[in-house]
Amino acid sequence: METNYHINYERIAQAIDYIRTNFKSQPSLDEIAQSVHLSPYHFQRLFTDWAGTSPKQFLQYTSIEYAKSLLTERQATLFDVADETGLSGTGRLHDLFLKIEGMTPGEYKDGGRQLIIQYSEVESPFGKMFVASTEKGICKMVFSDDLETSLIELQNTFPNASLEHQSKAMHDEATKLFQRDAKDLTKLKLHLRGTEFQLKVWQALLQIPQGRLSTYGKIANQIGNTAASRAVGTAIGSNPVAYLIPCHRVIRQTGHLGGYMWGETRKTAMIGWEAVVSKG
Repeated sequence: METNYHINYERIAQAIDYIRTNFKSQPSLDEIAQSVHLSPYHFQRLFTDWAGTSPKQFLQYTSIEYAKSLLTERQATLFDVADETGLSGTGRLHDLFLKIEGMTPGEYKDGGRQLIIQYSEVESPFGKMFVASTEKGICKMVFSDDLETSLIELQNTFPNASLEHQSKAMHDEATKLFQRDAKDLTKLKLHLRGTEFQLKVWQALLQIPQGRLSTYGKIANQIGNTAASRAVGTAIGSNPVAYLIPCHRVIRQTGHLGGYMWGETRKTAMIGWEAVVSKG
């Protein structure tokens, strides 16, 4: 992923923040461009290069009305895997590309005493990411501009594991889903530390296709526990693998985005970007 793609995202994020703060006044292109210290022409070109569409169209994809339409559209078959396997290109199902493997009770209880975890930083369209993996698969992937903080969090999760700063092929492979024309995706495994309930919720998240949205209640129904919406929200908030497990695709029934551990601006950007890509 080119570095300037990441730099462009920082500008786009500033613009999204401005729009979210001032949406009631419906700011013009000139006003939005001025907020990020660019001319309208350069801002329009920058935004289109990054998002693949105009600022106006992108904002429509991140509106509450659009979110509500996604929540009601194809509601009965949102998790119909047979239907979703017909999707092509980057819209293919996450669970055709990813497989979750839960850590053994021993690995879970002793803080990864027998694990060797290798970590590195990678670029994405939505900022730098910290990725860590065992020999069995990716165990952590988070948006982070601070390697030291992310490393401390990893150490706290696996206090007894051996940690090595080393890039691996699977770390770069994980970023392929960010490519608009992704082809020949290699099967990736996720080696996750979680309870049985958390793993079940994360597995359900993998079935939300790119460009679609779901709600906490629908995820609870999907895992067969209709009364567990609050617990589902907690499990989603504990997701250790950003983007690959698409917790950003879960919003409130009202159409409002709700919270996101890596920032609502980033969640807004990802939902809009995926809407553009899925309509490709």
